[in-house]
Amino acid sequence: MQAALVGYSSSEEEEEEEEEAGGGCQDSGAQGPPRASGRPCLPRPVGLPGELDPEEVGSDDCARHGGRIRAFPHERGNWATHIYLPCRAQEEFLELLELLVSRARTYVPSVAAMEEFHLSLSQCVVLRYHWIGPFVRSLRQRLATFHRFFCVAEQVKVYTNENKTRTFIGLEVSTGHGQLLELVSEVDRALEEFDLPTFYKDPSFHISLAWCVGDLSSQLEGQCLQELQDIVDRFEDSAFFLRVQWEEIRCKSGNKYFSFPLQ
Repeated sequence: MQAALVGYSSSEEEEEEEEEAGGGCQDSGAQGPPRASGRPCLPRPVGLPGELDPEEVGSDDCARHGGRIRAFPHERGNWATHIYLPCRAQEEFLELLELLVSRARTYVPSVAAMEEFHLSLSQCVVLRYHWIGPFVRSLRQRLATFHRFFCVAEQVKVYTNENKTRTFIGLEVSTGHGQLLELVSEVDRALEEFDLPTFYKDPSFHISLAWCVGDLSSQLEGQCLQELQDIVDRFEDSAFFLRVQWEEIRCKSGNKYFSFPLQ
């Protein structure tokens, strides 16, 4: 059964708005490259699903960015916002990823590996610029009491985004589902304060590994999916490095990144 994974977008005009407003990575809580204001900000993750490359931002021509399509039209003052758990990839994980992508390409040659890895706690929603500060403060308050925990992600699954323009190969969480639901519950409450869409009902929590343009789920499921699962099951020490320790939650809003460390 397929599950939905939403796409993300950003905008060059959002960066201009931030400069005009004198904004930085305020409330980020994590060290990063210094800005002109002297405030630190989080380093920019690369390769979030559906995110446009910097040189492609500001254009809705999908031919210029590998066939990717915005989840919603760009409008000045609207900031695409996403809450997620960042995942640091170990060397063994990248070795497994290479094997999985290589096998998947025998069925769908256009499959590409993700460059960064995360587990979503929200859909991609639209925030107005002046909502960002209050929204982040609400999130920080609601997430302040959560402790670090771990998940095991070892079940290979195929996902598509809501408009069926992209297909993903991911690892579904088999341990830690309860803690993730508790986090999503608090994130949903913050979203509801601003009349924003909440997360999916009965979500399939997962870490996306690879993607391709279009709905190619039929080619990747069945025999291909079984072969991918066999690779995971046989890979040495997979039970160890597929156990992920979560230490922080992040919120990306346009080109701003905010960190919420877990206790």
